[in-house]
Amino acid sequence: MQKITRLTIGIDATNLRGGGGVTHLVELLRALHPAGLGVKRVVVWGGSSTLNALKYRSWLTKCNPEALNKGLLSRTAWQWFRLSQAARTEGCDVLFVPGGSFAGNFQPVVTMSQNLLPFEMSELRRYSWTLFALKLLLLRLTQSRSFRKAEGVIFLTEYACEAVLRVTGKLRGKTIIIPHGLSPRFNRSPKMQRDITEYNHSDPYRVLYVSIVDQYKHQWHVVKAVAILRKKGLPVVLDLVGPAYPPALLRLNATLDLVDLDRRWVHYHGAIPYEELHSMYSKVDMGIWASTCETFGIILLEAMASGLPIACSSKQPMPEVVGKAAVYFNPEKPDDIARALHALIESPRLRAELAQASYVRSQKYSWQRCASETFEFLNAVVKEYKGNN
Repeated sequence: MQKITRLTIGIDATNLRGGGGVTHLVELLRALHPAGLGVKRVVVWGGSSTLNALKYRSWLTKCNPEALNKGLLSRTAWQWFRLSQAARTEGCDVLFVPGGSFAGNFQPVVTMSQNLLPFEMSELRRYSWTLFALKLLLLRLTQSRSFRKAEGVIFLTEYACEAVLRVTGKLRGKTIIIPHGLSPRFNRSPKMQRDITEYNHSDPYRVLYVSIVDQYKHQWHVVKAVAILRKKGLPVVLDLVGPAYPPALLRLNATLDLVDLDRRWVHYHGAIPYEELHSMYSKVDMGIWASTCETFGIILLEAMASGLPIACSSKQPMPEVVGKAAVYFNPEKPDDIARALHALIESPRLRAELAQASYVRSQKYSWQRCASETFEFLNAVVKEYKGNN
């Protein structure tokens, strides 16, 4: 692909406040080698906490208008009415909006789909008539409008692209699939798999689920599945890590009160710093992922890279990411989750094969590849836009 040299690229991080969006931005810029990709300068607008996460680079300019340290209304108003002019003042050739929604008048714009919840009505209904559901509906409207107007849209998986296009219809701009990358600190060769008879209640078999506790993550079904295995006498414990959506946490705690009132074998650790997450994987024996709605599933990828055998939701795009390197289950049926866990726990050979397969598969994802493909796409969008204007 022919590159346009010496681009100034603006990045709108006004509504990136944490989680996967900030991780993507941090890792994307960490992996960027500007000279090789025709980039002269990168300008990022965002809140102070987001900008503080970005390491100093001679080619990086961080802009922190006071409005971006305030609430959603202030941030949105600044993006709508001030960002486009700010991008022109900085001499930007293209504006990249990884948060998805953009209402300004700058061109060309490349946006990105990182949240599939607004586009899958069956998932959105899990939130009933709540303010959060209303927020998702508004995101569905604003992101659909942004995707239709943008000169380019980046999707993380084929499935996510198809799901969004079912709502928006065909987009006028260029589209591309660019998966997230993987931090090398998660890489850990699979360890020797022990027979389940070598475990006991003092040295149990540990299953780890890292994810926000939320309506579409189904932690309560995983708890019930592990309870089924424990009733069969298997020395299995479950570790849950991640922040929580309050109504979902109430549902999880209600389930725990029924099956593990004293919290003897389910340990909810809450959120732990992302920088420490890799150490958690090194302490467990299996990773599990029970989500029904994802654009990609970067946490799932990190578990794969950590050398763990994986029990995984059969809902797309998980099979697109994991391939044949997992035992799949229906995440809304505890009996089926228990079946998948039991199949792995009872077979050290299967665990070893799948741990190796998932580790190998994870290695095809890298932030260097993500950065290269992203900035090449931005180049291509600018080239086409200038050619048409």
